[in-house]
Amino acid sequence: MQVKEINVAQITETVAKLCIDACLYLGDDVVELLHQAREKEVSDFGCYILDRMLENLEIASEQQIPMCQDTGMTVVFLEIGQDLHITGGNLEDAINEGVRRGYQEGYLRKSVLSPLERVNTKDNTPAVIHTKIVPGDNLKIRVAPKGAGSENMSRLKMLKPADGLEGIKEFVLETVTLAGGCPCPPLILGIGIGGTMEKAALLAKEALLRKAGTPSSDSLAAELEAEILELVNKTGIGPQGLGGKVTALAVHIETYPTHIAELPVAVNIQCHAARHKEAIL
Repeated sequence: MQVKEINVAQITETVAKLCIDACLYLGDDVVELLHQAREKEVSDFGCYILDRMLENLEIASEQQIPMCQDTGMTVVFLEIGQDLHITGGNLEDAINEGVRRGYQEGYLRKSVLSPLERVNTKDNTPAVIHTKIVPGDNLKIRVAPKGAGSENMSRLKMLKPADGLEGIKEFVLETVTLAGGCPCPPLILGIGIGGTMEKAALLAKEALLRKAGTPSSDSLAAELEAEILELVNKTGIGPQGLGGKVTALAVHIETYPTHIAELPVAVNIQCHAARHKEAIL
């Protein structure tokens, strides 16, 4: 049996393109939700803001310029087929070289720095890389630049099991209310429930990769998504936090079994510029 091989040079080239495309072209799924939001919004000012958002996306695509000045910290999700052989160098080095080239060649803002000295790395590396080993011989790469305005408003809490579904809803609503207009609503909320502290946070981030507005395949989670979306949109925060009917475009929940004594819940807030692109090699 011949083993499939991928050279790291191909990975670097792919990541560089995904970085640029993610910052220039918003997915059709999110654009459609923004159009639906425009139809639902009752605030005149809210409608004006949504019109400007949609206009901005058209300009970004047509002129090939970033849709937002914050081109984010690059989060990369890899699904590596267990029968695949990667050749020519180190995988993580190849990913970071792709980010470096993408941000330089795409004239994207480089925002990554050391956390203590606050010294910029000048090329938006290193990326945050999450890896899964899966059956098969393909490599799936998903690049998701994450802006700080929304990331800063994200939260995690270790709830008591007795807090239950009501506790989850209260925590999510509290998180959105505290965020106000800072994360540039309308939002997409990624919610991770279960596992351990770090697993819940990762689930919340992964939830944002789902096709926007697609309900969970788990009926209870899907019901909770719909209920939370309704509650969030009753807050009146509205587009850009200036009042209105549409505060969130979608709520996505991912779950994982947890310990009998735990109920970890993470809320990863995503602004309306929900950027991610993917490729399969």
